[in-house]
Amino acid sequence: MANNEHLRVVHQLIHECVQSPSLRHLRDPNSIAKVARQITQTIDREPSVWRKWQGERDSLLRSAAGCWVPLDDLREFLNALPGQPLTLTDVAQRLRAIHEEPYSSYPNDDLREPCEELCAREKAAGTELPAIIGALQEFVEVETQRAAEAREAAWRQRLMEERRAREERFLAGADCNWTSVQNSKDLYTRKNGRAYRLSPTKEKRWELFRIEQLGDTGKPLGIYGTRTDVNKALKKLAYEPEPRW
Repeated sequence: MANNEHLRVVHQLIHECVQSPSLRHLRDPNSIAKVARQITQTIDREPSVWRKWQGERDSLLRSAAGCWVPLDDLREFLNALPGQPLTLTDVAQRLRAIHEEPYSSYPNDDLREPCEELCAREKAAGTELPAIIGALQEFVEVETQRAAEAREAAWRQRLMEERRAREERFLAGADCNWTSVQNSKDLYTRKNGRAYRLSPTKEKRWELFRIEQLGDTGKPLGIYGTRTDVNKALKKLAYEPEPRW
């Protein structure tokens, strides 16, 4: 590949990458690794068994790999570029090979229908395919970020509901795992019908108390370095005979 062709291809790959509206995506290690791999493969490319995929054909197909673009539209546009005629099988199998490369993946099935609808609208409006692919990339990035934020919000909601359920179990007198109660900095648990409070110390350790009810000063049972140490101790303490207070 000539030096001017190297420059053009590297410029195109970097330009496509920085079109992302998400700074988080631009700084993502996988995104950086993907661009680095694409640049390296483009510049240092050995003669390929994919003999129909020279010049801009491969770059265009790679830019479309993360979206859902109809194969007919891809084949029609790619066949207008220099190179041997492509069949639908040529396009589909080259696309599959790209998807299975390291740091690559198949497009999200959940976005297939909206991607194809967007593609159809833009095609009907007369938008050329490279611009449609750019719009699809932006759409996929925004939807992927939105889905990630929705999953995180659902995860946080689930954690809050689980904490609330543990708190309710503790207050009702049932056995439960560690939980804060009424947003306290201390943690509470009930094992074998016995209630315990765990308080953080200034030395960033944990002091364990046996309590009868919420608000008790409690009887100190020991200071531990980690909650794992506390849990190990409770496996024994919760089932030993209790001394008289």
